[in-house]
Amino acid sequence: MNRIAYKDVAPNAYRALLALEGHIRKSGLDHALIDLVYLRVSQINGCAFCVDMHDKDLRAAGEKPERLALLAVWHDAPGFTPRERAALAYAESVTRLGADPVPEPIYAAALAELGEGALVELTLAISTINAWNRMGIAFRSPAGLYQPKAR
Repeated sequence: MNRIAYKDVAPNAYRALLALEGHIRKSGLDHALIDLVYLRVSQINGCAFCVDMHDKDLRAAGEKPERLALLAVWHDAPGFTPRERAALAYAESVTRLGADPVPEPIYAAALAELGEGALVELTLAISTINAWNRMGIAFRSPAGLYQPKAR
């Protein structure tokens, strides 16, 4: 059950998040990598709406269900590229800012795999999905209704 339809109550705030999303999608980062990171971050944060959305988007784009099933345990699972592993480790670290935020080995691996420009864009993408997750969780956006757009 929704608490507040935040996009209706604060349309400028909603449009600001959409603008960030638009920038990320035009940044040159691979859309499959963005959605994989978005799905993993949404799993960590427990945002049911976003987990549903990004799982459906990845499946609609042709992602293998086996990889999606293993995403929560990607550290120990086969089938993820070095670039994906670096991005996922970095995304988890940026999302879980704890006592040792973004340890040097994780940062260095992400920088080596992605390069400076893509790492900045990935950091913005991680920040943006964290914002979407917090909106979805705080206002209890309902999961299950999302339908992926035709590609």
